[in-house]
Amino acid sequence: MAAIVNIVNAFVDGGRGGNPAGVVLDADALSAQQKQAIARLAGLSETAFVSASRVAGVKLEFFTPSRQIAHCGHATIATFALLSQRGLVSGPESSKETIDGNRRIVLRGEQAFMEQRAPTCVDEADFPPAVTGARILASLGLGPADVLASPCVVGTGNRFVLVHARSSAVLATLAPDMGEIALVSEAFGAIGYYVFATDDPEFAATTRMFGPAYGIEEEAATGMAAGPLACYLYDRLGVRDTAMQIRQGAFMREPSPSRIAVELRLEEGRIAGLYAGGSARVVSALNVVV
Repeated sequence: MAAIVNIVNAFVDGGRGGNPAGVVLDADALSAQQKQAIARLAGLSETAFVSASRVAGVKLEFFTPSRQIAHCGHATIATFALLSQRGLVSGPESSKETIDGNRRIVLRGEQAFMEQRAPTCVDEADFPPAVTGARILASLGLGPADVLASPCVVGTGNRFVLVHARSSAVLATLAPDMGEIALVSEAFGAIGYYVFATDDPEFAATTRMFGPAYGIEEEAATGMAAGPLACYLYDRLGVRDTAMQIRQGAFMREPSPSRIAVELRLEEGRIAGLYAGGSARVVSALNVVV
C-alpha cells in the first residue's frame, strides 16, 4: 500500500527551524502495522496518522520509528496546520481523538494550540529504588555542580524527566548516554529527558530533549515536554507568567531552533490545564510504499 507522508516543520521560529513531523491524511484503511512501517520508513521522530472520528474533529495516532506514542505535540501542531491550510478545519476550535482520550485544539490564524492536562510530579524521594538523581545526571555527563535542583518527573499527558542545568553553556556540552537514558526513561514510563536552563532573558527556558526509548535521540521541539516544564517553572521556580516561550533545538548537532508557546490555565491559583502551540510550515512530501 502506498501513502503520502507530508513533512511539516512545527514550532518554527520566525518561519525557520522547527521540528519536522510526518502527517498522513486519510489513514482510515491503514493497519497499525502499516502505520508503524510508514513511520519507520519516514524516519522522523514522530508521524501522525489522521482518520475520521465520531467523537472529535479528527482521530490522531502517533508513531515514532520504533513504537506508538499516546500524544505528540509537534505532530499535532503540524497536523492542524496542514488541515487548516487545505481548508479541512476552520477556527477557532477543533479537537483530536487519541488513544488517551480527547483534547481540544485552538486555532489562531497560522498558529495552533493543543490542550494538556493538569501536571503530576514525582520527586527524587519517590523514585524507583534503582534510579537516583546521581544516576540521571551521570547519564548526561553531569555532576551536582552542573545543576540547580534535583531531577524530577513531570507529566501533563506524557511524562518527562526534568533536569535543571546551571546554564545554557552546560546544555551545550551534555554527553548523553542513550542506553542509560532509555533505561531510566522506561523505569518511569517516561518519553525521555527534558534538560533545561533558565539564563536566556528572551525565553522562560532553553531546552534539549532526549527520547531514545522511543527511537528519538534528540528532537528540535517537544510540545508535550514544554507543557510540563512550564508547570514546573510556575509551581517550583516561582515564575509568575502564565504565558511562556520555550526554546529548543539550538544545541543539536544540526541546530534547528524552535519556539514553543505555553499558556497555563489557572483555577483558584492552581494549574488546572494548559495549551501549548505555535506556528508550522509545510516543507515537502514523501511517497512511501509498505
